[in-house]
Amino acid sequence: MAENKKNMNKLKKKKNHSRKLKGILLVELILLLCAGGLYFLFLGTQKAPGGQDDTDYTEDSDDKDSKDGEDQKDKDNSKNNNLSEEELEIIKEQERLQQEIQERKDLIAKADRLALGYDYDGAIELIKSYQGAEGSFSVYTELNQAIEKYENQKSSLVLYGGSYTSVTQFNHIFFHSLIADNSKAFDGEYDQTGYNMYMTTVYEFKKMMEKMYEDGYVLVSIHDIAKKEKQEDGSTKFVAQEIYLPKGKKPFVLSQDDVNYYDYMEGDGFASRIVIGEDGKPTCEMILDDGSVVTGPFDIVPILDEFIEEHPDFSYRGAKGILALTGYEGVLGYRTNDPTSPTYQQDVETAKKVVEALKEDGWEFASHSWGHKNSYEITVDHFRRDTERWMKEVAPIIGPTDVYIFPYGVDIETTMGTYSSEKYMILKENGFDFFCGVYKEPWMHIKNDYVRMTRRPLDGQAMLQFPERLADLFAVEEVIDPERPPRDW
Repeated sequence: MAENKKNMNKLKKKKNHSRKLKGILLVELILLLCAGGLYFLFLGTQKAPGGQDDTDYTEDSDDKDSKDGEDQKDKDNSKNNNLSEEELEIIKEQERLQQEIQERKDLIAKADRLALGYDYDGAIELIKSYQGAEGSFSVYTELNQAIEKYENQKSSLVLYGGSYTSVTQFNHIFFHSLIADNSKAFDGEYDQTGYNMYMTTVYEFKKMMEKMYEDGYVLVSIHDIAKKEKQEDGSTKFVAQEIYLPKGKKPFVLSQDDVNYYDYMEGDGFASRIVIGEDGKPTCEMILDDGSVVTGPFDIVPILDEFIEEHPDFSYRGAKGILALTGYEGVLGYRTNDPTSPTYQQDVETAKKVVEALKEDGWEFASHSWGHKNSYEITVDHFRRDTERWMKEVAPIIGPTDVYIFPYGVDIETTMGTYSSEKYMILKENGFDFFCGVYKEPWMHIKNDYVRMTRRPLDGQAMLQFPERLADLFAVEEVIDPERPPRDW
């Protein structure tokens, strides 16, 4: 019995010891699990956003990308450290060659853009300006092939695209401010008739440009048409220029009158002024009913810019259009006519910056007189004062211009011969050489001392009252805005 009792006590002690070991192991397991959980939790806080859990990450994705880049760079450096100098030189040379190849691709892409705008000489000169490690452009096959392509394209061009025999046959079309919100312009109020007659909607302008592009029309500058050239006897005179284009193309000039955004247009669905957008390019502002201001393609400048960006072959060497400005309510939507205004100086400076952006973008400027009076009817003294005021208030903002666009399209003279009036002399004294009126079809005089060119209006009156006059440009029914009211005058 005593022996059995002793054995039983030993077994009991062994069981108690076993339970203690199990307890210790369980505690250690729990501690390990806790430690592991804390470790993975720590790792989770280091993940970049986009992981599978919903943790609120604190590390920036840019920082993560930067670290990844640095890690890769460290790996590359580590790998390079294991290379011989000769192997490192080979890698360096390969990188240089790849960089030069990309440079030549970019150069050709830039030259292609020039060629699309018919500046083949500019494209060729750009390619020839290249200098690589192996030598000039001539040692690179792809550059020689590009030059050959441009020369072949240039050799296929024909004078005026074969569409005209003289610059005097070119169309010069013009518009006023575009209607961006039809519901406000065509609202049945007293000014609807005027808008219906003399304005064009954004919808219509886009359609017109599309149709003219499809028919082969190409924008040119009025200064591409005729230039003043020195003669053998030392005198100068205007001479018609030769413009070579692919067969079937048709050069034309475009202008826009009264780019001033007058007070009477406020709240009627028009842009309020031209500004420089976030991309550094000209765009428009428009004021909404609640007084907030939005930017966008609400008038000709940004719309045509975007169209030419998509269709560079619609513009000859970057030509855009002419913006004709009066002065009695400032310019481009800035009230630069009132020196007593508290914002006068700021408006002037801002307008100058916008003008520079427009010029860099290919736009040109013209005088549309200061007070928009009938140039034929007003007296010589009135005409002189008006011209002097425009030169004083507007010219310093837009810079020199030699283009004068008559208000209402009414010329200073009715002569079909040569200008000789005192009004003509006033304009010449102030540097004007190109004079533009309005007529139903192209008409042009190139004289020794000046160029006289008529323009065709593409407005509501032309579309609703004289659609047959536009048949050579497009079918009116294909461009007219379905929201435009019927003829109401």
